[in-house]
Amino acid sequence: MYKYRLKEVAPVAPTTAESYQEQRIKAFDGIEAKLDTLKKYIAKAKLHTIRYYRENPDSYDVLYGTDLADSYIKDLFTLFKDEK
Repeated sequence: MYKYRLKEVAPVAPTTAESYQEQRIKAFDGIEAKLDTLKKYIAKAKLHTIRYYRENPDSYDVLYGTDLADSYIKDLFTLFKDEK
């Protein structure tokens, strides 16, 4: 379970709990859309890397920071994983 919780803060503009909750739920749609786009970027980066290594078989160049990206993804799993 994610160890930290964000403190509840009153919304900036006057609003009802219902509209606030609706806004929070809609945020998930935005995250999902970004992940869909990211998946396309990752596929293109993979193809680019394959082409590059075929053209440069002795290369040790790192074209994309996959280790860092993997670390970020692990953090996201920790953030969203439900361990109740």
